[in-house]
Amino acid sequence: MNASSSKHPAPLEVCRHRILIVDDHPIFRKGIAMLLEHEQDIIICGEAETAAEALGLVERHEFELVIADISLKDINGIELVKSLKVLKPHLPVLVLSMHDESLYAERALRAGARGYLMKQAPPDQVVAAIRQVLSGELYLSAAANLLMLNSFVTGRDSNSKSSVEKLSDRELEIFELLGQGRGTSMIAHDLRLSVKTVEAHRSHIKTKLGIHTAPELVRAAVEWVTRRTGGGD
Repeated sequence: MNASSSKHPAPLEVCRHRILIVDDHPIFRKGIAMLLEHEQDIIICGEAETAAEALGLVERHEFELVIADISLKDINGIELVKSLKVLKPHLPVLVLSMHDESLYAERALRAGARGYLMKQAPPDQVVAAIRQVLSGELYLSAAANLLMLNSFVTGRDSNSKSSVEKLSDRELEIFELLGQGRGTSMIAHDLRLSVKTVEAHRSHIKTKLGIHTAPELVRAAVEWVTRRTGGGD
C-alpha cells in the first residue's frame, strides 16, 4: 500500500478570500497584512496607496473585498467607493479610517460601501468586520449603528444637521483640502477638476456655512481639520 492510499484523506484546502488594501500609509498597510497573515481563509493579494492605483488593480485582478481609507493622495475614499461601485458593482468595500464615523459612516454607505470602521478599533473587531462584510452583511460599530438609528427614529432632516454635515461629498472633500493648506489650483490638480469647478464648490461651501469671504472660509476649514485631527485644545 502506498502513501496515497492512506485511510485518512488529506484535509481540504481552505478557500482564501482575496483582499485589496488601499491606504496611503505603508506602515498601516503592513500592519493590516500582519494582522491577517495567520487567518487561514483571508489573504492580502494587493496593495495601493492611491485611488487610481486601486482602480487599476481592480480592473486587472479579481478581489473579493476592498479595504479602503478615506484620506488618499488623489481623491478621497468616498469617491473611490463610488468609482468601484461603477467598475465592479458586486465588489464589497469596507472603509477603515481615522475619520469620525459620525460624519463619514453614513456617507460611505450611501456611496456604496458595505461597512465602516475606525482605525482605533481593536484587531479582533477589524477581523470580525472583514468577515461580516465578506459574508454579505453590512458592518457598523455599535456607536455608528445607534447614531443612524436615532437619526431615523427622530426623523432628522437637513434643517437639523450641522453646517458641515450639509456639505455634499465633494464639497466636504474640498473643505478638508482647504483645511490642509491647499489652494484652489492645487485642489483642482489633485482632484482632476477645473479651477472654475473648484471655485464654484468653494462658493457653495461658503453659502452653506454662512461664510462671506475667502479668508474666513480657509480659517474655518483649518480650524475644522485641526479639531478632527486632535490638534486643537
